[in-house]
Amino acid sequence: MTGNNQTPEAVGENAGQVADAYRGNWVDRLAPAATRPYLRLARADRPIGTWLLLLPCWWGLMLAMLSDGRAGWHDLWIFAGCAIGAFLMRGAGCTWNDITDRHIDGSVARTASRPIPSGQVSVRGALVWLAAQALVAFGILLTFNLAAIALGVLSLLPVAVYPFAKRFTWWPQVFLGLAFNWGALLAWTAHTGRLEAPAVLLYLAGIAWTLFYDTIYAHQDAEDDALIGVKSTARLFGENSPRWLRWFLVISVSIMAVAVILAVPDGRPLALLVALCGPWAMGWHMQWQMRQLKLDDTSRLLMLFRSNRDAGLLPVPFFAVALLL
Repeated sequence: MTGNNQTPEAVGENAGQVADAYRGNWVDRLAPAATRPYLRLARADRPIGTWLLLLPCWWGLMLAMLSDGRAGWHDLWIFAGCAIGAFLMRGAGCTWNDITDRHIDGSVARTASRPIPSGQVSVRGALVWLAAQALVAFGILLTFNLAAIALGVLSLLPVAVYPFAKRFTWWPQVFLGLAFNWGALLAWTAHTGRLEAPAVLLYLAGIAWTLFYDTIYAHQDAEDDALIGVKSTARLFGENSPRWLRWFLVISVSIMAVAVILAVPDGRPLALLVALCGPWAMGWHMQWQMRQLKLDDTSRLLMLFRSNRDAGLLPVPFFAVALLL
């Protein structure tokens, strides 16, 4: 359903609701009517993307603290600042994505109800909203050290390129992974002041994880994408997707484990053992997803994609406990 062609039943608090948003989400229930199209444009009604952008930040920060054995009040701000920044930059990224994809989105059933193709937000209004979100996020970035600020500015490159990737490569999920896992590099550097090997490995593990969950997500649109010529790993792999997903699972967990081994100092074997339970637990959840996978069941695909919030959260308590040992 688009914003320009709503049934009478849709008019009211749920008018303009996006097809793949949670029903009864806080935007539809609580946000002032005038703000809803902009909040939907930023995906505030679909928090999973914020989680997927945030969790690599928390991994990087916690492994950095494990690495040098330091934890201070500024780390609490990095922890919170990454959360606020993830919300804002995910919103800015989605706004940019919808501006560039407005013609494609109108041709795909799941995305035709988004604010721009449905006529709820103009392109000019979306650009202003994009700038507002990015400027507030930049203000947060300025509270970090210079190396982290430089990395934050550099992150705009993969963010800018990603929406166009599906036009020229079968692997747009790689470009999404480059953008969505940048926080592992940034948060590590915000704590230590320098970029080091464990952070880079954590970044690579996150990219493999993104290939896992976004291939699952892309299978929802595989038929529509084929009709309009949009590329994705879901279309590339087709019925062989489960085999590829298992490889992404193994690669993600293995590289994260190596990052943990390099990050935890010698002489702390118990901390290392507990921290290594993090990637193991995440891999267990990803394997659970594989057992539930049905490529022709769109509702299950969406459920599994959303469940990656839990998969990515699983390392966090293990890293936290390891910090105390």
